[in-house]
Amino acid sequence: MTTPPLPVQTFMQEANEVLESLETRLLELEGDPTNSEIIDAVFRNLHTLKGSGEMFGFTALARFTHSFENAYDAVRSGKAQVSQALIDVSLRSRDHIQRLIDIGTDEAENARLAEAPEGLALLKEIDAILGKASDAPAEASHPVEGEDETEQGPQRFRATFTPDVDSLRTGMRPDLLVEELADLGTATVECFADAVPPLEEIDPAGCYLRWEIAIETDAGRTAIEDIFLFADEDALKLEEAGSALDAVEAPATSIEAKSIGGAASPAPAAPAAAPAQKGNDGGERATAARRSDSVRVQSHRLDALMDQLGELVIAQARLNRIAQELADPNLVGTAEEIERLITGLRDATLSIRMLPIGTVFGKFRRVVRDLSSELGKDVTLVTEGEDTELDKNVIDSLSEPLVHIIRNSVDHGVEPLEARKAAGKPDLATVKMGAFQSGGEVLVTVSDDGGGLKTDRIRARAIERGLIPEDNDLTDKQINQLIFAPGFSTAETLSSVSGRGVGMDAVRTVITDLGGSVEVESTKGVGTDITLRLPLTLAIIEGLLVRVASAPYVLPLASVEECVELTAEQTRRESGRSILTIRDELVPFLDLKMLFGFATDGEATRRIVIVRAEGRRVGLVVDDIIGQHQTVIKSLSPYHRDIDGLAGGTILGDGSVALILDPVALVKSTGTLSAEAA
Repeated sequence: MTTPPLPVQTFMQEANEVLESLETRLLELEGDPTNSEIIDAVFRNLHTLKGSGEMFGFTALARFTHSFENAYDAVRSGKAQVSQALIDVSLRSRDHIQRLIDIGTDEAENARLAEAPEGLALLKEIDAILGKASDAPAEASHPVEGEDETEQGPQRFRATFTPDVDSLRTGMRPDLLVEELADLGTATVECFADAVPPLEEIDPAGCYLRWEIAIETDAGRTAIEDIFLFADEDALKLEEAGSALDAVEAPATSIEAKSIGGAASPAPAAPAAAPAQKGNDGGERATAARRSDSVRVQSHRLDALMDQLGELVIAQARLNRIAQELADPNLVGTAEEIERLITGLRDATLSIRMLPIGTVFGKFRRVVRDLSSELGKDVTLVTEGEDTELDKNVIDSLSEPLVHIIRNSVDHGVEPLEARKAAGKPDLATVKMGAFQSGGEVLVTVSDDGGGLKTDRIRARAIERGLIPEDNDLTDKQINQLIFAPGFSTAETLSSVSGRGVGMDAVRTVITDLGGSVEVESTKGVGTDITLRLPLTLAIIEGLLVRVASAPYVLPLASVEECVELTAEQTRRESGRSILTIRDELVPFLDLKMLFGFATDGEATRRIVIVRAEGRRVGLVVDDIIGQHQTVIKSLSPYHRDIDGLAGGTILGDGSVALILDPVALVKSTGTLSAEAA
């Protein structure tokens, strides 16, 4: 399949964003069916998809959405009401539109899908619902702007359309918008070129034209404004005209004057002067329309920028080292200034890659709704912290694990209605999704008010599968962590929702690959909280540089809680594991020198770095702590990627390589927590 041209790619990206907005609005409308603002937003989303789809050659999309749009036009005008049936078919129609977008502009496929049975069936279902709604007396949801309560005849408007100079670059076809406007009634259209700059200053891809349209229509003011939804907000000036179509006088600069809909040719009249501004050379130039304050950038370009920034950070570390060795005050001062600038550049570049996690949260309202219907449970989704930002690559990887967690919460966590009533709980169950930043991490939580994890059943199934011995003495919290074991499931029967035991294993795999961790808290009869601890970014992190024997290693600073001294007597264990008492708390620890196979030299005093792994505090014994280090993460070779406990590598200022340790994987590989529990 060939790659579509850039304007079509841009449309497909924006159309997918509009579809996400449409789904969100439909779900909001389900809870508030008379909200006029939401109804208007749904209509605008559909109208945007129809107009832009037709513009870019998505004919099947335009035809289907036009009929779909008519349903919500009827709701806006009070001829129909929002019902549960309309919301159901609207969500399925939204999914059909997604398929129409995915096929692209292939003419044969568009022709086939334009008459596809599934699309026609949806439209018939919409018509049937609207037919039933119109049989009953319906109060208008809200009067359409520009209309009175009584039936109105044709209205006359004068429209001035001045597109943005850069509008052609974004795929806009001003001529098609003007033609669509003229189709609303009887119109006289004129195009003016009085804003075209001198030939040596003209941009071949720029739009310098202005249209003036006098139109008589019974569609109303809102229908005219909806045509120009894609245009800049200052591009259209619309005012009501007099009792007859006022003549528009064409000046000498007019390049086209045409009559549409059988209207008489207009009499000459002076146009309004185009706004102008002085150029640097003192000449009159047309004022450009308001520019957008955002720009769409392909993700691979951001990745390339991050790679270059990473190399710059490494070079800056080398410069700092050279400046310290030479002890030249001028060089040291320059190196510090460069370091300050690079730090600012790093923060600015990382912020470009950051997206609000709400872009993920919005997708799950539909998931919860569909699951509730499938399982016969009444569940609502509540979200908070949508503005919390995460690296784009992290956000892109979150959808799958969150779907698995939510499916488990609704299926296993939320009790059937009878059980909820018996427990004195409300019929409507609640699943909460939240996010907030904590240091260098973002914590994403999914909570339900169900019956909690069935610890006894988890323990029995784990013993049955040989995951733990029968005489185990694990705490409930440690037992609950077993739900992440590969293939583990407590479901008695296999269903379309759960039972195969791959969901939670997939959650831990994805989150661990992202450098994060998963924690579970559950209270019987109250509910379950699952917390994902995620790094803010995957490119450059703050690390703690440590020494084990003569080799440098880096620990992610986000996982480090504190550092304490450790005497030689406290490390005397043949297994390499031990337990240390820190402020009346037992903390198991690993001797990295022994674990990595280095010879022990009996140092009197060493350091222990306390990290958090699997929801518990664990110590990692090192020979020395060098200090905080700005770490550019480099991938390991294919021969080393599967080594437990390694998350990557980084290049230090002297050109040497330091391995980045993954505390969670390191602890799991040695079974430290399991040994401690046993």
